[in-house]
Amino acid sequence: MKKSLGLGGSVVSKNILKNLGELKWCIKEEPINEVDNGWRFLSDIDTEEFLADASNMSICDWGTILEIEPAIIKIFDMPIGTEITLLTENNKKYFVYTESGEKVFF
Repeated sequence: MKKSLGLGGSVVSKNILKNLGELKWCIKEEPINEVDNGWRFLSDIDTEEFLADASNMSICDWGTILEIEPAIIKIFDMPIGTEITLLTENNKKYFVYTESGEKVFF
């Protein structure tokens, strides 16, 4: 069992957890309880139909998601309402704001 980082849990697509798809969309919502950190992670292969079925999502410790995609380490403290997309170009990963396409600078 992985050790918790004490940063709460996030809702994650099972496509990410099963290594079927790569983490692509990151959305920070209002947490629903004291354990929820508000982050929601969707994969590059998730469809509307897939996302409509709640059983296709899982709650995971932040540390588990960080092990799958280390790029998220920089986004934890972003504000509620953040919607960003993880892109890869020339083997380098970076985030853009989903709506505007502007690069996220940390």
